[in-house]
Formats: sequence, structure tokens, C-alpha cells
Amino acid sequence: MGTGEVDKKRLFELLWGTPVGPRRGPRPTLSPAVVARAGIAVADADGLDGLTMQRVAESLAVTKMALYRYVPGRAELVALMLDAALGEPPPAPAAPDVTAPGALGEPTPVPTADRAAPGVPAPAGAGWRGQLDDWTRRLVERFRRHPWAQAAAVGARLPGPNELAWVERVVAALAGTGLTASERLDVATLLVGHARNLAALPPGSGREAAFGALVHGREDRFPALAAALSAPAPRDSPTTPDPTLDFGLARILDGIQTLLHTRTPHPHSHPPPTGRS
Repeated sequence: MGTGEVDKKRLFELLWGTPVGPRRGPRPTLSPAVVARAGIAVADADGLDGLTMQRVAESLAVTKMALYRYVPGRAELVALMLDAALGEPPPAPAAPDVTAPGALGEPTPVPTADRAAPGVPAPAGAGWRGQLDDWTRRLVERFRRHPWAQAAAVGARLPGPNELAWVERVVAALAGTGLTASERLDVATLLVGHARNLAALPPGSGREAAFGALVHGREDRFPALAAALSAPAPRDSPTTPDPTLDFGLARILDGIQTLLHTRTPHPHSHPPPTGRS
């Protein structure tokens, strides 16, 4: 196996198998989970570029060769780190209270644009939109807590149980909506990409100021950008902690809702005639 290649069999065992210690040698003093946590600490401080087996070994006060008894290489370590950093997804909302008004009819409106407060599970009875809004915001928070995870989560690779549990939550939230199985998986992929991209653009990142500095003196080449950057904000423009995330996420969910609406039979619609009378 070449340098940097993934030991797929060993990685599957590490992510999905029953945790076991080293097969040979002295009694183990570490575990893959402990090594992964140490790797997360290094990557949180210095990014993936600063992550080496040597650095992780030093943080654990062991030799680099000792780490290979638990994790075969850096690629496998990053996979373990990503799954540990993502952690468990937000819990599914509790079933609605059937004694509450409207519980057996139309879903009860969820306050604050069908969105749960930070750190609070989606309200009981939250529909698919409220659940996916909450899910995406929590995933953005995980990516921002561990910025290196944004790059680690790109590309075809073996997902771990935590990462797959996040996908499970999206697929479960969309059950019964009329979307096909493939479409529900596509929604999960779309929301993961949006969360990963927006995590790299936190509020107050200075996007407009950076664009403005680049466009200044070059307005002839970028007239639309110049006009947009100089335009005053509308008076009724909503003020939220993360307006870029809010806007994009709302538009994605609007699109899904519109698709579902086109597939829902309307009470006053009539099927087209199938033959001559």
C-alpha cells in the first residue's frame, strides 16, 4: 500500500466494527477514539495542514510508531476525527400532543419561522421544513466549531456511523412527503453542501467590504457589483445573526416546498378526460 492510501478494510473496522485493541504487543494504553480526540485538538488549532501523526503522538506523550497500533495512517485518522467531530445529529422531534388544538388536523404553526432555538430540539410536531431548518443550522455549527472538517467532508469516502445518522435524519424527516427515495437522499446532499459552504462564511466575515475594496476603481469592469455594493439596505430588511445562511436555506426549503406542492392533488382540480363522451 502506497503512502497516503487508505486501508479500506481497516478503516471499515475502525468506523463500523466492534472496537478492539492492538492485536499484538503490550497491553494497550490508548484507543482509536482517544487518538481521534487528540487529532481533533491538533486540527482545531492548526488545521489539517498541521495534522501529522508525529504531532498527535507528541500530544499523547507516545511515539509515532505507537500510534500505528491503533490507527494505520493519517487518512484513517482524519476519517475517525470527522465522524467524532460531527457527533450525533439533532434528535427527532417528539410526537405532537394529540390533545392540543389542531393536532389532528393541520400542523400547529411553529414559532420563529418553523425554527427551533439554538441548542433546543425542533418543537414537538415540527414538520419536515422545521426539522430540516434545525438540522442544517446545527450542522453549520459543527463545521464552524471544527473548520478543518469542511475539507475533510468533501469527496467520495466511507462515512462513519455519526455522519450516516445525519443523513438518516433528513430521509426520515421527508418520509411521507411524496419525494422519492433518491430525491430524499439528494436533499440531504444539497443541505450538507450548503451547510459546509456557509460554515466557511461566518457572520461578519467582511464579504461586502472585501468585494468593495476589489471593485473600487474598477467599476467599469464590474458595474453590477459596484451598484449592488453601493445600494442602501431596504428599511424593512430583516436583521438576523446570520442573514446569508437564512436567505440560502430559506430558498432551498422554498424550492422543496414548491416541488411538493406541484405533486399534491388540489381539491378543485379534475383529472383530464380519458376518452370521448
